[in-house]
Amino acid sequence: MKTMIWLAFVVLAGLWTGLVALTAQVIDWLLAAMASGQATDLATAAGQWPVPAWLALWVDTAWLQGLQAAAVGLVQWLGQVLPSADGVMGWVTPLLWIGWGLVMLLLLVCAVAGHWLAGRLGAPAKLRQA
Repeated sequence: MKTMIWLAFVVLAGLWTGLVALTAQVIDWLLAAMASGQATDLATAAGQWPVPAWLALWVDTAWLQGLQAAAVGLVQWLGQVLPSADGVMGWVTPLLWIGWGLVMLLLLVCAVAGHWLAGRLGAPAKLRQA
């Protein structure tokens, strides 16, 4: 049982570490795209795409066009409002890794508590046999 607890800890810790590392890379990429203007250009081009005919059967096209316009407006506004990517990543990345550390500490406490409980619950069976 103790082995299963620690194996679960290792798997969850690996998944959590990968998720945080991937999130940091994606945020860095998105902020760089916003700073260079690529994201606003892409959003403007995507906002002009016509609504597919098959989708018009299921959803109101006026609603979709309004949604497209709102998305384009949001991305353009974010492109103007956001500071440079370096400044934002300077505080986002440490916050991500601080959150990673807190969750890892919680996982470790849970694993240690599970290890201790597995030892406590397994001990009376051994004493009865002696």
